[in-house]
Amino acid sequence: MKNKNTNSDTIRIKKHLGQNFLSDQNILSKIVAAAEIDPETYVIEIGPGTGALTEKLLKAKKVLAYEIDKELIPGLTKRFSHSGNLTILNQDILSVDIDQDIEKHFGPKTRAIVVANLPYYITTPILMKFLETSKLVDKMILMMQMEVARRLTSKPNTKDYNALSVAISYRSSAEYLFKVPRTVFYPQPNVDSAVVSIKTRYSKPLMPNNESFFFVMVRNCFQQRRKTLANNLLSAYPKFERNQLETILSESKIDAKARAETLSLEDFIRLSDVLEKFV
Repeated sequence: MKNKNTNSDTIRIKKHLGQNFLSDQNILSKIVAAAEIDPETYVIEIGPGTGALTEKLLKAKKVLAYEIDKELIPGLTKRFSHSGNLTILNQDILSVDIDQDIEKHFGPKTRAIVVANLPYYITTPILMKFLETSKLVDKMILMMQMEVARRLTSKPNTKDYNALSVAISYRSSAEYLFKVPRTVFYPQPNVDSAVVSIKTRYSKPLMPNNESFFFVMVRNCFQQRRKTLANNLLSAYPKFERNQLETILSESKIDAKARAETLSLEDFIRLSDVLEKFV
C-alpha cells in the first residue's frame, strides 16, 4: 500500500500491529508543543512508523525510538541517516527494560519524557508498563483512541470513570489535551483519537497498605457498573454476608448504596485498607 502523505516508499500496512500513520503537520506540531521539548530534553518515541513525528522530535537533545516493525527500519534509517541525536531500536516496547535503556542511551539517572502515537490495541499495557516499571520518565504525551483518553482523564461521577481512571489517578496526573479526527490518519481508523498528558507521580501523598490488593479490589468494584458497590463486592468476595460488608463500608465512611463511579481515589484507598483486614 502506498502512503502518499509520508516520506516513504511503498508501505505494507500491518493491521495486527495497529498501524495508523499520522502526517498532519499542524497536529504533529501541537503534540510536540504540548511536550515542551527543548535542546536539553531526552525523548522516547514508541512506534515512529515513517518518521513524521520523529522529525519534529529531533529538536530534543536525544531521541530513542522503538519500532517493532522491522520492515520500517530501513526507511527510518535512510530518512534520518544524518541525525546524530536519534537511536532507533527494532524492539517491542513491552519487552524492554525501560530505565536500563534510558541509562544506556541517554546516560545514568537521566530524566526522560515519552511522546507517541500509540496503537489502539495495546495502549493500556504500554501506559501501565511505564507507570509501573519506570522511575526515570517524568511525563508522557500520548495519542490514543478517544474512548480510552476519556477514561484515563475522567473524574468521579462521570460515565467514563472506571477502574483504569482510578489506577491512572493513583500513579499520575492525567489531562485531556485535544481531539485528533480520524481523517488525518492513513489508513483511516474507525474512531477519533485524542492527545493526553500524563505526569508521573512518584511520591504519593496517600497509599494503600497493600497496593496489589488495592488494584484488584478496584477492578472488582467496577465489575458491573449497574450494580451497587456492595453487590459487586459480594460477588467478588463471597465469604462476606451482606451485613458484614455493610459494616466494612460504614467503617470506610462509604454509603452502603453507593456505586463505584461515585468514589474518589481516597475513598478506594480507605476501603482497601479496611477490607483487606477481613479477606
